[in-house]
Amino acid sequence: MKDKPPKDKLSVLFATGTRADFNQVQPVIAAMARSAVLEPKVVATGMHLSSEFGLTYRTIEAEGIALSDKVEMLLASDTPVATAKAIGLGTIGFADCFERLNPDLLVIPGDRFEMLAAAQAALVRRLPIAHIAGGDVTEGAFDEAIRHSITKMSHLHFVSNAAAARRVRQLGEDAKTVHLVGNPALDVIAKLQPLDRAAVEDAIGLKLRERNLLVTFHPVTLDVQPSAMPFAEILTALDALGPDIGLVFTRPNADTFGRVLIGMIDAFVQGHPNAVAHTSLGQKLYFSLLHHVSAVVGNSSSGILEAPSFKIPTVNVGDRQRGRERVDCSKVVNPYGDGRASERIVTVLETIEDPRRLIVKTFHDLPVLP
Repeated sequence: MKDKPPKDKLSVLFATGTRADFNQVQPVIAAMARSAVLEPKVVATGMHLSSEFGLTYRTIEAEGIALSDKVEMLLASDTPVATAKAIGLGTIGFADCFERLNPDLLVIPGDRFEMLAAAQAALVRRLPIAHIAGGDVTEGAFDEAIRHSITKMSHLHFVSNAAAARRVRQLGEDAKTVHLVGNPALDVIAKLQPLDRAAVEDAIGLKLRERNLLVTFHPVTLDVQPSAMPFAEILTALDALGPDIGLVFTRPNADTFGRVLIGMIDAFVQGHPNAVAHTSLGQKLYFSLLHHVSAVVGNSSSGILEAPSFKIPTVNVGDRQRGRERVDCSKVVNPYGDGRASERIVTVLETIEDPRRLIVKTFHDLPVLP
């Protein structure tokens, strides 16, 4: 009797739209590439395809990851109308992408509007979704609503902390589909061989001082106050620190009214020799920079999720990250994982014989408290 032919690998498609969410999926893709039963594919969208934001799809390719497709969706404007239209364009683009590639499973990281477009297209196609980093809380941005919406459209949930796992179950998801794995971006940090100080200085174009700050501030999309107002106060405070503090700005994401903040950063840097600004530093340089700075300033999730792994504090400004789990600076133990999330995710996905069986879900009510 002849041996049966080997089972075809499951085609797992990863969607990524920003430099930050690529940090979450890259280690999972790398781990999956070693799997005997899973075949990773990658589709880039959003900021990755924009020259204004650094054409960072090239960074993905430089990592040795071949792109299976690209979905254009960003418009030249960053008004609320343009963002809503971008979601529509993305939904159309992902619908065509899924038709071309016909994946068995879609992996979506985080809470960006680009990923909402992918989730919508997958939902009506009956394409099962695995969601990374659901259940977190960020009360100052509409990312919060997007994140929970993607949770309800997803069938597997890879969460980064116990509180997030509880919230996903609170949304009616089956506890058997909720897996506490940690934040995959920490897997990269755990294996990082950081660039030395001289290499970082050469790459960023700034001679680091004795003390240095990494500054990232994104629009607060639910705040009635324009984001330019609190950011102006941040710039005033940074100016008051004087020239002996090195300042490295990373420009904001393609969020509503983000270009106003970009203009403010560029104007500030032009008048301060102790400051530089970059659209995208790339994964290794960004994490290496965290290794060399004294603190993080702004409202980026990186200051909450990743900075604790470098034993540095974050000055978090405003409400954009309000509700996230925070680390105690006196202990600095990262609550978002131990650097082994990607292998846990791959282990779970390897047990799935037929993702189509995940499609029909039952709402699981929590026990009623007395």
